[in-house]
Amino acid sequence: MECSVLPPTKEKADTVYVPPSARALDDDERELVELARRTMEAHTDAGPDGDGIHTVGAAVMAADYRMFAGVNLYHFTGGPCAELVALGAARAQGARQMRCIVAVGNRGRGIIGPCGRDRQVFVDYHPTMRVIVPTPDGPRSVLAADLLPLTQRWTPEGMGGLDPSLYEDPETAGPPIIRFHPRYLEDVRSGAKTRTTRFRDPARLGPARLVFESDPEVVLPAEATAIRHCLVRDLTDEDARAEGLTTATELGQALKGHYPDLAETDEVDVITFRTENTTGTA
Repeated sequence: MECSVLPPTKEKADTVYVPPSARALDDDERELVELARRTMEAHTDAGPDGDGIHTVGAAVMAADYRMFAGVNLYHFTGGPCAELVALGAARAQGARQMRCIVAVGNRGRGIIGPCGRDRQVFVDYHPTMRVIVPTPDGPRSVLAADLLPLTQRWTPEGMGGLDPSLYEDPETAGPPIIRFHPRYLEDVRSGAKTRTTRFRDPARLGPARLVFESDPEVVLPAEATAIRHCLVRDLTDEDARAEGLTTATELGQALKGHYPDLAETDEVDVITFRTENTTGTA
């Protein structure tokens, strides 16, 4: 017998627990949902009237905005959920810190919230990752730790005690974060790199946290001392030297490695910074 699912009434919606970190999806998160949907549509093996082994697709976004996808592998012994497959795929391709994850069901079921096992895995390994879940107000992005109130993290040494810091959004619980690939760590520490050029990744003047997406992460307290907006074609050799390079052409090539679709006419932010050990120059 088929059961119809009615939309929640206002009264019922008000009783649904929505974590305090919940927020509307941004453009990157919507793109992540679309990747999970496309992956599921392309690779499900379930027909219109039958069950299948692959019925959920997932996509995860790394801290450097790369996206990785996977599908579930159902088995009566406990085959892996799509989210765990996607996390494994991301790790296999060099990603260490994860920004966001989502799962989408086949047959138009849309976004699916993670199971209890997945939620515990998220908290144990990526507690500050955001998870896209359905809510009465539509899809929302929430902190992984918020999906398990009063949770305790598992480690090889056993279960730890309650850690209130798990419920702090790292993006808002301190100075703004500027993320770097770990290969830049020594150049920043030595003062060879005092500038970074960003596309669609705004920053603001004042205190900042420079986060190097290694395993584990390295965080350096810093200050953004100047921000200049310019077109890619207007970058200078001096901009390049402040990033440990030689010429503006070399800087442009490096930027294309991070942003493959970047055009000469796109606007970028040139951020000058200093850490405790270096002095930035405007």
